[in-house]
Amino acid sequence: MLKTKFCELFGVEYPIVSAGMGVIAGAKLAGAVSEAGGLGTIAMPGFPPEAIAAEIAAVRKITAKPVVVNQLIPFLRPGTFEALASQPISAITLFWGDPAEHIPACKKLGLKVIWQCGSALEAAAAKHAGADAIIAQGFEAGGHVRGVVTTLALIPEVRDAIGDLPMLAAGGISDGRGLAAALALGADGAVFGTRFLASHEASAHPQYKQAILDAHASDTVHTKLFDIGWPDAAHRVIRTPLIDAWERAGSPTAPNRPGEGEVIARLRSGSIDAPLPRYSVNPPSESVEGDLTGLPFYAGQSVTSVNHILPAAEIVRQIAAEAQDVIAARLTPLVR
Repeated sequence: MLKTKFCELFGVEYPIVSAGMGVIAGAKLAGAVSEAGGLGTIAMPGFPPEAIAAEIAAVRKITAKPVVVNQLIPFLRPGTFEALASQPISAITLFWGDPAEHIPACKKLGLKVIWQCGSALEAAAAKHAGADAIIAQGFEAGGHVRGVVTTLALIPEVRDAIGDLPMLAAGGISDGRGLAAALALGADGAVFGTRFLASHEASAHPQYKQAILDAHASDTVHTKLFDIGWPDAAHRVIRTPLIDAWERAGSPTAPNRPGEGEVIARLRSGSIDAPLPRYSVNPPSESVEGDLTGLPFYAGQSVTSVNHILPAAEIVRQIAAEAQDVIAARLTPLVR
């Protein structure tokens, strides 16, 4: 058993959480993770209330177990918190904003809040504002990255800053060894993004999933290049021919980047038919058609250890079993 105070707070079997990954982490992935004993996250940045209700209804057809919803502060719509407060979810995860401005608003509506941050200073501010739990995201993480401190250094610093408040570690963690290490450093669980991206249930395009399997940590780049839709926000992606071309051109800023303004793909999902220009913030989901290499392949440095596409439930079981084995076989015998 891997029971931590985070498990007790949210009523889950394992301290394993799937990351909010934009359009990639939908109801199918969240439901599968939660049903397997972890805590699944539905990412709904900028979703209107009716879309929020539909996605949560979809996840409730998969599982009755706890799920959480991820919201990015820069994409919040008016009424989002109110819409979420009426839904059967366990918490809302918030990222990239001022905790003092947003956490109290959620708490007034009865929502539990998990605040994701990249520094101990922000973690302490989130605790002061009333957060129920903290995600400490290290520099190795894929997707949008808030801070500049590595996970190994950040976890104990955040633990010291927030006392006994439940905390999850994120960034560079893909298996049970990483979970065990995070627990040893003071976390109460871990968030897995890149590992769950390579799952059957993730809504990533097959070409994107294959890129995850093929990549090494050294192939990832921390940059602000993919900024159309979210300017000046640092992120980690897999190197693609577009990044190489941009660097060969001298790494120019917009609007002087190679191929700037060209629509290279389209997002087609239901009634949505949206153009995706080169340098768009949108990753290649299974609903994208066109030249995917001009889009961001978000991935963390844990990508080296991700070599198979598996069902999300199997990923949860493997992480939990390996973490228990590591603790029992490698760590416990050291204490005499």
